[in-house]
Amino acid sequence: MFASCADPSSLHGLNWMLCYLGTGKHLLFYTSFGTVLLLLAITAPLSLLFGFGGALAARSSFTPLRWFGVGYTSMVRGVPDIVFFLFVPIAMDQGLEYMRHITLCSDWTEPVRQGNSFLVCPQAKLPPNTAPQIYHKIYGFLLAVMAFALVFGAFAANVLFGAMKAVPHAQLETAQAYGMSQRQVTRRILIPQMWTYALPGLSNLWMILIKATPLLFLLGVEDIVYWARELGATKSQIYAYPHPDWRLWYFLVLLAFYLLMTKISEAVFARISARLSRGQATLGGETQRKATP
Repeated sequence: MFASCADPSSLHGLNWMLCYLGTGKHLLFYTSFGTVLLLLAITAPLSLLFGFGGALAARSSFTPLRWFGVGYTSMVRGVPDIVFFLFVPIAMDQGLEYMRHITLCSDWTEPVRQGNSFLVCPQAKLPPNTAPQIYHKIYGFLLAVMAFALVFGAFAANVLFGAMKAVPHAQLETAQAYGMSQRQVTRRILIPQMWTYALPGLSNLWMILIKATPLLFLLGVEDIVYWARELGATKSQIYAYPHPDWRLWYFLVLLAFYLLMTKISEAVFARISARLSRGQATLGGETQRKATP
């Protein structure tokens, strides 16, 4: 903060606003946009990985693996997202701490479950109680990432499974007739061809993922929604920068941010779709072929 901002009560007009927007909490608000972008950057490929594994498992000829793939997509898609977003971090946190508890504290005699409380030995806590606050924030963020990846991975698995079924079966049979093994057919024919059919569903899923990022607020992560509500709420004279209820303006900033993200995503997916449709026997590919002089 600038030296001129040392006494906010003496500031007026534009100087007051500039100092107000440069406070430490506002800097955290600005960095929280990076938190959302980081969540998207990690969750999107991780969800795609989970979805790809789930789709291949659902197509497997090995019955237990096929049941696992179908069960994963059906269970996660059949449960409200908010339930999984709240359940997964708690379940993973307690599961990891319990495994550490039985490994590190074999002499512990008290039950872990005591009514509604979950109590493990201090050595089993994640992160340790003595760890800096930044480690607790990183740990909570990683749990949130896993919750998002598991939920959206199930939806991605359903999209990819449908895309694999949409690949013309004649192409797969032709590849087998040329002597390719089933693994070669999957790797060289099925997977490259399926992306054209999967892209519309994956683009919609990406948009839903963007709109779901405010749920970080419910998982205890200090994201843009948290800071917009915290900074925009009415501040009385006991605060350095008192102001009335400005939440409307803060949430308008969030509205503009998400609309910009959506617009950029639409442009990117349009270019990817045009690239994948080139030379393909699809509606997009046929449109490109007719447009070529």
